[in-house]
Amino acid sequence: MKFTLSWLREHLETSATLDQITTTLSSIGLEVEGVEDRAAALASFRIAQVVEAVQHPNADRLRALKVDGGDGKLLSVVCGAPNARAGMKGVLALPGAFIPGTGITLKKGEIRGVASEAMMLSAREMGLGDDHSGIVDLPADAPLGQPYVQYAGLDDPIIEIAVTPNRGDALSVRGVARDLAAAGLGRLKPWGAEPVKPAYPAPLAWEIADPRACRWVLGRAVRGLRNGPSPQWLRDRLTAIGLRPISALVDVTNWFTFDLGRPLHVFDVAKVKGGTLTMRMAREGEELVALNGKTYALTAEDGVIADAAGAEALGGVVGGEPSGCDETTTECFIECALFDPVRIALSGRRHAVHTDARARFERGVDPALMPVALEAATRMIIELCGGEASAVSEAGAEPAWRRSASMRFERLAGLGGAEVAADEAVGILERLGFAVEARDAARVTVAVPSWRNDIAGSGALTQAPGLSPERAAKAAEGCATIEPEADLVEEVLRIRGLDTIAPVSLPVASPVPPAALSARQARAALARRVLAARGMQDCVTYGFLDQATAALFGETPETLRVANPIAADLDQMRPTPVVSLLMAAARNAARGYPAVALSELGGAYRGTGLDGQLQVAAGVRTGETPRNWAAPARAVDAFDAKGDALAVLTALGVPMAALSVTADAPGFYHPGRSGVVRQGPKTVLATFGEVHPHVAAQLDIAGPAVAFEVFLDAVPEPKRRKKSAPELSTLQPLRRDFAFLVDAGIAAEAVLRAARGAERALIADVALFDRYAGDKLPEGKVSLAIEVTLQPREATLTDAEIEAVAAKIVAAVTKATGASLRA
Repeated sequence: MKFTLSWLREHLETSATLDQITTTLSSIGLEVEGVEDRAAALASFRIAQVVEAVQHPNADRLRALKVDGGDGKLLSVVCGAPNARAGMKGVLALPGAFIPGTGITLKKGEIRGVASEAMMLSAREMGLGDDHSGIVDLPADAPLGQPYVQYAGLDDPIIEIAVTPNRGDALSVRGVARDLAAAGLGRLKPWGAEPVKPAYPAPLAWEIADPRACRWVLGRAVRGLRNGPSPQWLRDRLTAIGLRPISALVDVTNWFTFDLGRPLHVFDVAKVKGGTLTMRMAREGEELVALNGKTYALTAEDGVIADAAGAEALGGVVGGEPSGCDETTTECFIECALFDPVRIALSGRRHAVHTDARARFERGVDPALMPVALEAATRMIIELCGGEASAVSEAGAEPAWRRSASMRFERLAGLGGAEVAADEAVGILERLGFAVEARDAARVTVAVPSWRNDIAGSGALTQAPGLSPERAAKAAEGCATIEPEADLVEEVLRIRGLDTIAPVSLPVASPVPPAALSARQARAALARRVLAARGMQDCVTYGFLDQATAALFGETPETLRVANPIAADLDQMRPTPVVSLLMAAARNAARGYPAVALSELGGAYRGTGLDGQLQVAAGVRTGETPRNWAAPARAVDAFDAKGDALAVLTALGVPMAALSVTADAPGFYHPGRSGVVRQGPKTVLATFGEVHPHVAAQLDIAGPAVAFEVFLDAVPEPKRRKKSAPELSTLQPLRRDFAFLVDAGIAAEAVLRAARGAERALIADVALFDRYAGDKLPEGKVSLAIEVTLQPREATLTDAEIEAVAAKIVAAVTKATGASLRA
């Protein structure tokens, strides 16, 4: 919200300085975002007179001027403005001055052989508008040599404040002045409008066909007018706050939008079809060509103002071009309406239309101001454009806005933390426009003014649908009592000054702050760090892709199809992040980087329910391992992916001894070079393996590619155990090797699991260190060699005890796998 200091003083009688005003605004909750002093940029410009203007001797479009800057010294100026002439007065810039409109600093020069010692300025060069058709042409009585900012009234600071969404009344200069007066910074000047006597019946009637579109509307015509440019004072005001003056009729509506916070709209009566303007909802397929030059496809949820030909305005948001007023308008019709704030906000967002009218309607406007605002606008239009006014046309009725609110004085300290005398609190409310209805020693009840729709309203929150009727009624009754009181407490404390409230820390619930991340969030962060430490680049990719590619990695149900994709080839939610990483790897390979290691923590989409989105830590490796002096480069394989997956699971606290690997990986993996990591028979923690050659070919991946998925939601939380010092044996461990002859189809993991469980009290670790298959073994057999670590706890093991453990290991492996000990 922008306004000038002089504009504020039209509503506020005060002797306060600019610094006092801006400090108070921030103190009462209207935070000052900036103060622009236009006089600073234009301070060096002065009023000058052209004494002589002749054709430039060497240029057809230039004129050579002799200019008097007020000191009697004539300056030579070369000017290209077509309106430059002898005797005229304009604005002069001397060498060294910065020209805001062009961004240059003026220097003396010579143009086509003629010296140019200064510059005569246009409005655009001064940054005061878009007009650059010629230099500024001032009246003959403009005082020669006077600084232009003083003459033009530009030494008027522009103040910009931030307005919170609940303060629709502060989106007006009068509302800001009211708050400052309540804070003791002056007196709010009385304001009103004398009724304009009607000279003829209204040429247009109102009809509210649907109350959703509008609740109350007034209208009035003015005929016999001339719609020309606005007077200079009005154009200057609008330009100062960033609005472009258009014409007197349009500028009047913009003036009232900012001055009183009351948006208006004007129709050209001659362009309206039929004798009735109807407030209704838009029809399917209906379009509106708006005043901003854009065409909007309206929906059945948009409220419009329509004539017999169709929609003429998107009610409360933007007017229509067909019935807009221009220089040919001789009779206008002023619309002053009350729209539903929620519907205005939804329509504005739906069509991405941001207007000053929408900003005020969606925050709520003063319903009681409508009749007097219509009278004031009518009077201003007649003063600026001439003509005579019609009778007022009306539809609907003024809503029941009157309501009361009560405040207990002790709540100022209990809720707001400030000791405020009862008389002071009541005085603040009265200066804000609240009228005292009842008062005693403990509380005061006031009537809420019409412009404060944020006080004692219907409440910002809706009740949960599952509440019982009794509880819902009790909650509603409590809100109706508590919320208005809190609103009044806020108003009193705000006007006293937010900086007067002592800062008090919240009570500390615990000396040690609770964890900032949930267990799920912590697991995700840890998994990301582990993969980064293993040399993988963390990626962020889309959760959707084209349906054909997604089908290579799993099912693509219709329920996971994107109804409004951002692109035609991004229409399906992905079944796994692996597909996105593989596509990224293919793009890297196409640009000369065939060996990449990519990871992502993202979603895998399997359904539309709460359990249909899985949190997955996924990774992809392609090409070969990096070249190194200690080992030759090799193609990545399934065990690289398995190592990545197990590293994540280990970091998350999953006991490796409890895991098993099965060969039933999803179809996008190579069927013989992949696996599924399980904890128990049902819980799938991860998948890994080489990418299926067919899938790799479809994605244009030429070299080897491996991938893995770790399903973070399936990882159980580690059991909380009481931490104690680790149990370290004083006895030396010993190791024994065993080589078993097993069927080729037996998984090495089965051998390891059986050996590990043979004697849990002594066996600390079991590891596979060799696999042999060759012509020295029977057909269909392989040799698996394992190393078993025995860790005695109480005493050194004897040979007999060692042999007993070895026998148990052989027996356990033989029973579990049918293996035999190799000689």
